[in-house]
Amino acid sequence: MSKAPSGLEYSKVAEIKGPLIVVDGVEKAAFDELVEIEDDTGERRLASVLETGFGRAVVQVFEGTSGLSVSGTRAKFLGRTMELPVSDQLLGRVFDGLGRPLDGLPDPVGREFRDVNGFPINPERREYPTDLIQTGVSVIDGMLTLVRGQKLPIFSGAGMPHNKLAAQIARQSTVVGEGEEFAVVFAAIGVQNGEASFFRRTLEESGAIRRSILYLNLADDPAIERIITPRVALTAAEYLAYELGTHVLVIITDMTNYSEALREISAAREEVPGRKGFPGYLYTDLATIYERAGRIKQKKGSITQMPILSMPSDDVTHPIPDLTGYITEGQIFLGRELFRKGIYPPVYVLSSLSRLMGPALGYVIKQGKARADHQMAGNQLYNAYARAQELRALAEIVGKSGLTSSDLKYLKFGDEFEQRYLKQGYDENRTFDETLRIGWDVLSILPESELTNIKEEFIQKYYVKTRSSD
Repeated sequence: MSKAPSGLEYSKVAEIKGPLIVVDGVEKAAFDELVEIEDDTGERRLASVLETGFGRAVVQVFEGTSGLSVSGTRAKFLGRTMELPVSDQLLGRVFDGLGRPLDGLPDPVGREFRDVNGFPINPERREYPTDLIQTGVSVIDGMLTLVRGQKLPIFSGAGMPHNKLAAQIARQSTVVGEGEEFAVVFAAIGVQNGEASFFRRTLEESGAIRRSILYLNLADDPAIERIITPRVALTAAEYLAYELGTHVLVIITDMTNYSEALREISAAREEVPGRKGFPGYLYTDLATIYERAGRIKQKKGSITQMPILSMPSDDVTHPIPDLTGYITEGQIFLGRELFRKGIYPPVYVLSSLSRLMGPALGYVIKQGKARADHQMAGNQLYNAYARAQELRALAEIVGKSGLTSSDLKYLKFGDEFEQRYLKQGYDENRTFDETLRIGWDVLSILPESELTNIKEEFIQKYYVKTRSSD
């Protein structure tokens, strides 16, 4: 062991196992302390302490242990946790998963350095999310309304257009009443080069790159780096939101890759596995990421999170989406059947939910910032589509000839709901009023007597009487 200017250095490496290194003779170390690993060629890599005690420390190497040997490796314990330099100079930049520039520009000058693990928001200081976000996507704005400060994940599957939907939301989102664009912090975790290029190109072509920060951990980057990428991104988002007063939309894709990296570390540590081999603390670990969304009293800015989860085999009971559903305030579920029909976005509303939609709409309607029929129309669309799905299944058995005229109206409603309300162009940006207009036009296929979720005054005002006779 030798004393270095920036910390304690140890040369006795006992074991290298997967992404982990076990260092012997460690006298002073703390959980999550930053470690600099140096091989016999002088190349350096970053790591952090996972366990310490009895003169040993287990460290995880963010850039992987490939090429390291027990005899020629040294570990310098730096006496601090990993920190990120933050300032407004981060906007418009592209970084790797550890916050190092990928765009050929120099390192940004930081106004301050922040621990990437963040600091818990005092529950008493949290502001209840109430301001509506207009995403320009009808099915979200009308039936799954996104609220500033909410965490609303996208549950998807392999090959589905979740990245396309997230990019559209990032490009179009504004806060209702303020008309202010969001800053976008995009964190890619273990994605293909094509996916990362798509997001980068989309933001550049729309001009949104000037208000965006991209952190890209690609599929061929070390898996262990995936653990730190979302934390780096959220640290930048917290500075923009709570110090600069910016509304920030954080998109994280793919949380499945993150969780699998966590499972890899757990297996290397020989921990007792939980469901499907994931560690028992998966819920707690996911919560440390998701709970960094929200609003703080007397702070103008906010962090709204839209994590993306690709469900293995489209299984919503898989531990990752299952646990995510307990922590977040709803989910946007992409349906395989709608996707096969060519409907974009293929949001299956019967499995989707925004838990903050009702309370937020109640608040903004009182403030005069939203139409009073918004939630009632959304509920009626939901109920009518559920009925249409039941009748589609029945028609497969008895045929359309066995259905009543009212049932046939519901079948027609189901088709038009999918083709006109759900389906829209990738570049189509609809306002709340346009979404409600289309919703009322589709609802007007049904007889007035079927609109049991809507007050009579709104039926008289918005119902299109010529449609019911089509």
